[in-house]
Amino acid sequence: MRHVARPEATYTRAEMSVETKSKAAPKKPAVHPNTWVYYDGEFGRYHDIKLGLMTHALHYGTGVFEGIRAYWNVKEEQLFLLEAPAHYDRMRRSANIMRFKLPHSTEELVNITLEVLRRNQFKSDVYIRPLLFTASEEIGVRLHNIAHSFLIYAIPFGNYVEIEGGLRCMVSTWRRVPDQSLPARAKITGSYAQSALAKSEANEAGFDEAIVLTVDGHVSEGSAENLFMIKDGTVVTPPVTDDILEGITRTLIIGLIKDELGLPVVERSIDRTELYTCDELLLCGTGAQVAPVIEVDRRTVGNGKVGEFTQELQNIYFGAVRGETPKYKDWTIPVY
Repeated sequence: MRHVARPEATYTRAEMSVETKSKAAPKKPAVHPNTWVYYDGEFGRYHDIKLGLMTHALHYGTGVFEGIRAYWNVKEEQLFLLEAPAHYDRMRRSANIMRFKLPHSTEELVNITLEVLRRNQFKSDVYIRPLLFTASEEIGVRLHNIAHSFLIYAIPFGNYVEIEGGLRCMVSTWRRVPDQSLPARAKITGSYAQSALAKSEANEAGFDEAIVLTVDGHVSEGSAENLFMIKDGTVVTPPVTDDILEGITRTLIIGLIKDELGLPVVERSIDRTELYTCDELLLCGTGAQVAPVIEVDRRTVGNGKVGEFTQELQNIYFGAVRGETPKYKDWTIPVY
């Protein structure tokens, strides 16, 4: 049998070289304002902070964070920081679960946040993001023997979801990650991959927001919001044991429902079909605020309009967070 030698592959210099000719530049993303931030013990400018490509948390989702709002009151020309101590207390609990340690006391963290806001001189509603994360530039999945960094930045921020006309939601095919797998009561960066899957699924299917069930089929929460259901004069919300984040806004809303609306609040598991037959439904959170739901899985909630109790609750809540209601002054801290 005759063997035919195969010619060796040959390449020209042009074929072996890296393309260096300039091409049409892609559209550049908007440049973030060079705002004041806090990073590892110092105040600095956003554009001066550099994070390495190998930063551990970027690869493994090993960070804990908070979302805090501050509300601008046009009449008083004052910015009101909302429930900052409660957020930092929760962040400390999240850090403990992840074997991290916050570098400051709650009081110090609140004061640092106030300084960030004052340096930026915001005159609009603001969202504040504290983040504690694994910062070593090395490969390897672990939580021990690794360096951490801490930062706080703030941006002008309006409504995260629709809060006036009502949301159209779908029950996601993605289930809430159970506490036995990834602690639901810790606000861990990596766990929000599940939220992103659910949110994109809902948006791309034509809905505004997702509602996520637990592994055993009970209602847990929205993609990043707690949930309340009103039926026959009683307000029901999933318990902390149904893999919810123990929301700061959730606690405030429970108090308002009891004290202002005079309705009983029951914490119990909710079946999926209860969402189809309730009188009113709402999502809440620091980002979402108080967001009425008017449709679930193409079924109207109540009469398909924003409910009476939800509307009243919204009005009371926004009055309180903007520092307009004396009895709720302890919710906020004036910034200026």
